[in-house]
Amino acid sequence: MGDNQSLVTEFILVGFQLSVEMEVLLFWIFSLFYLFSLLANGMILGLICLDPRLHTPMYFFLSHLAVIDISYASSNLLNMLENLMALYLTFAAAECRILVVMSYDRFVAICHPLHYTVIMNWRVCTVLAVTSWACAFSLALINLILLLRLPFCGPQEVNHFFCEILSVLKLACADTWINEIFVFAGGVFVLVGPLSLMLISYMRILLAILKIQSKEGRKKAFATCSSHLCVVGLYFGIAMVVYLVPDNSQRQEQQKILTLFYSLFNPLLNPLIYSLQNAQVKGALYGALQEKRTCERGENFGSVDLPL
Repeated sequence: MGDNQSLVTEFILVGFQLSVEMEVLLFWIFSLFYLFSLLANGMILGLICLDPRLHTPMYFFLSHLAVIDISYASSNLLNMLENLMALYLTFAAAECRILVVMSYDRFVAICHPLHYTVIMNWRVCTVLAVTSWACAFSLALINLILLLRLPFCGPQEVNHFFCEILSVLKLACADTWINEIFVFAGGVFVLVGPLSLMLISYMRILLAILKIQSKEGRKKAFATCSSHLCVVGLYFGIAMVVYLVPDNSQRQEQQKILTLFYSLFNPLLNPLIYSLQNAQVKGALYGALQEKRTCERGENFGSVDLPL
């Protein structure tokens, strides 16, 4: 790098190459998605905290997933550009790890039901949750340290709607092969490894379900795992296309749309999938609504002026 070149300290996000009318339309659509995502995940989180029947390992990990989804969507849409990349990588990696832990929880519940409370005790659940967050923070921190060592002296325009790491690396005026190798290795560690573990877990779960004699028992076991499989398929499938498929300049717009989908639409789908297919969550919601109506009736009755 020559002495007459100045370092770039700020970046300009290009976003989507769309007309003004389409940008306004997408603004309102994504704002509604974000609002519904906050409400849905907040509802799940509130029900788990308030209903003692949901104080189990399964819902303990689901509460972590709700927190991640709220933070995940917020890290992309709110004005936090200084910390955006580190937050985004942290929440993405944390969600992958929590999904793996949830699959392990289902594996123990179905394949070892008699030992479930012993294996999945609260100490183990806490260790698994803390480890998931610690791995995610560590991965994001290493990526950030490797990025900060690079000089940026060329274009300022990042061809993305947020400071996505691969898009930022293209603007560096130095060799980025170490960063690219670590991003790919991180993708394998966060995506391929956990997905392989989940597939092994669900293969063993499927074998255990097929051995269940009762038709009702098999149906209940399948229902327990189907919601988690839907979330895993959507999240991991799109993430692997974005980060593990070789880069192509013609696919940049498609990659931006896919990234937006799994960082905004996926957090909205998670609570809907888990709540619509989960009788306990629906029961807790119904109980909370009934309790609210009872309290309102009591307040209205107390406010009536009785004749003297």
